[in-house]
Amino acid sequence: MLWFALSLLCAMSLATSDALSKKALKDTNEYLVAWVRLGYSVPFLLAILPFISIPHLDSTFWIAVLILLPLEITAVVLYVKAINLSPLSLTIPFLAFTPVFLLLTSFMILREFPDKSGLVGILLVALGAYLLNLHSGKKGIIEPFKAVFKERGSALMIVVALIYSITSNLGKVAIQHSSPAFFGILYFAVLSIVFLPVMKIGAGQNVAQVLSFRPIFLAIGIFHALVVITHVWAVSLVEVAYMISVKRTSLVFSVIYGWLLFKEVNIKERFLGVFVMLTGMVLITVL
Repeated sequence: MLWFALSLLCAMSLATSDALSKKALKDTNEYLVAWVRLGYSVPFLLAILPFISIPHLDSTFWIAVLILLPLEITAVVLYVKAINLSPLSLTIPFLAFTPVFLLLTSFMILREFPDKSGLVGILLVALGAYLLNLHSGKKGIIEPFKAVFKERGSALMIVVALIYSITSNLGKVAIQHSSPAFFGILYFAVLSIVFLPVMKIGAGQNVAQVLSFRPIFLAIGIFHALVVITHVWAVSLVEVAYMISVKRTSLVFSVIYGWLLFKEVNIKERFLGVFVMLTGMVLITVL
């Protein structure tokens, strides 16, 4: 059950990185924090490089990476903007829509219709999204759905989930033409370099903060590196669907952090919504 422990550690590390990022955003530019998540993790990832084999990289690998980079940069920026604009407990849970979008894109592109468990999973994810804003139901039965789009962070995270439904497929292609560990290390190293001019433009004069030693930046980098390391290690031991299902328990940890660190309200209904969404994700990805 090593894969389970690694997947759970991956989930906890992801939620911790998100919470630290939100904390850093109180006095730091969004673009700068977005780069810190990538750049500060790279030294820890590169330290593993001597211990793994270097695979042959063909043109398919590089084409997949070239398509991935602009999508990933967009997703990272929107991700950090989302957790800055809205509570963690009202943004991170919407990543549960990634497998929903995967099912929908499969239907649109490949005409593959989801089975019964997939359809039930979609309905549960939608119900979970409704429950996250259940308190607004006093104003009308459809108000919780309206609240999703009124909360800018929630709406942005849904866009991130849509992008991730595309990048997950492209990432799988890149891994098939390299290896999980090598792809995880090389991809984030390249991404951090390509993201530099975007960060410089977005951060402006604040870019100097990157070079100033801040313990919270180091902590963000460590936990983000842990996410990558535990992810690639776990997927090498078990089917991706099982690993992702455990990794997405990060939604629960994010709600806990939102409650403990940021004193977010309506936490009971958000716990309920997250558990319903997680159940839907398991039905989609595992059954």
